[in-house]
Amino acid sequence: MIHKYFTEFRIETMIAIIVLSTFTISIVFNWLMRRFVKKTLVEHHKDVTAYLFMKHISTAIIYIIGIAFALIQIPAFKTIGHTLLAGAGVLSLVAGLASQQALSNIMSGILIVIFKPFKINDKITLRGTFTGTVEDINLRQVVLRDVENNRIIIPNSVISNDLLVNAHLGDTRNCRYIDIGIGYTSNTELALEIMKDEVAKHPLHIDSRTPEDIENNVPLVTARVTALGDSAVNLKVAAWAKDSADGYVLYCDLLQSIKKRFDTENIEIPFPQRSVTIAK
Repeated sequence: MIHKYFTEFRIETMIAIIVLSTFTISIVFNWLMRRFVKKTLVEHHKDVTAYLFMKHISTAIIYIIGIAFALIQIPAFKTIGHTLLAGAGVLSLVAGLASQQALSNIMSGILIVIFKPFKINDKITLRGTFTGTVEDINLRQVVLRDVENNRIIIPNSVISNDLLVNAHLGDTRNCRYIDIGIGYTSNTELALEIMKDEVAKHPLHIDSRTPEDIENNVPLVTARVTALGDSAVNLKVAAWAKDSADGYVLYCDLLQSIKKRFDTENIEIPFPQRSVTIAK
């Protein structure tokens, strides 16, 4: 009889301890989550939806595990307790499988920070389509800001496994090629000199020559005939700027100034023409 009462008292005590521990863990966990959400997210005006969702899921798992351990202490409910623990295990497995992509993004983000294929304020192009300045690198994604001030969100696992162009890696100088076709009857030598002159006198153009090039009298700007097309002689000149932003302005300005000089010197830039014959 005494043994029976002692056993029942032990079971009741264990159940009380488990229930109390479950409530304590739940309260502490929710307090920590609320503090994290308030300090880290709300004050910085970030979205709290995902964190609140995870808080509810985690709280439910805590209670399921606590109730399961309490039921295991009662012989008649031991099977139910094991079933609940198995259910919690399934939930954990599902959560683990669902978080594989998140873990992949985290690891990719860490590798990006370590090996630095790009960094904040670098201008990169992904897949030849998405171009922007790196605004943020976090554990899940990279945020690019394009020229229209849109944000391009790219998961870390995607950007770390794809080809990209970094305009600022190592050397920030930017080379812009200006291709212009002129008519076959135009003065080719004069057109080449005009192109070189317009590039050389532009304030954003920089000298990209090495000391060895200067010593060997390599020209500051080089322009060449690149092709004899169907209706035009194709010319190309290279213009260098200190970075891609200046390179874009340099390119646009040179298109305008070269066109103006060509008009003054009567150098023709041919355009497609079509003859239409109407049969009677």
